[in-house]
Amino acid sequence: MITISRNDFSVDDVLNKIRTIDTGAVVSFVGVVRGEEKGKKLVRMEIEVYEEMAEKELIRLRDHAMKSFNIQEVVIWHRIGTLFPGDKIVLIAVASAHRKDAFAAAQFLIDELKKVVPLWKKEVYEDGEVWVEGKK
Repeated sequence: MITISRNDFSVDDVLNKIRTIDTGAVVSFVGVVRGEEKGKKLVRMEIEVYEEMAEKELIRLRDHAMKSFNIQEVVIWHRIGTLFPGDKIVLIAVASAHRKDAFAAAQFLIDELKKVVPLWKKEVYEDGEVWVEGKK
């Protein structure tokens, strides 16, 4: 399941949905808005997206992970819009029969998401704002 949304997500709901009787491991990564960045107090974060392209890239990443790792299911949920310190930004959840495959797939997915998915992040501080470049 791929979701790009302004709405928050329930980690428990997602993890419960991807488990099957054959699942031996569910690995999740939850990205959260930090309250401080480079020694400055963060007021809020604004995430913008080229939604059509982002969804295609997320589907491509999920499909690649499903072929490359011995896993059963992948969920990627990325929030957009205005978020505040402590808010969840992204969820990557991977189900597999064994933990090694689930950990490897989750690491691959978050690393690649940061490199290739067209999302832009503006950090707003008390004294200004800055657009943050994605990871290369």
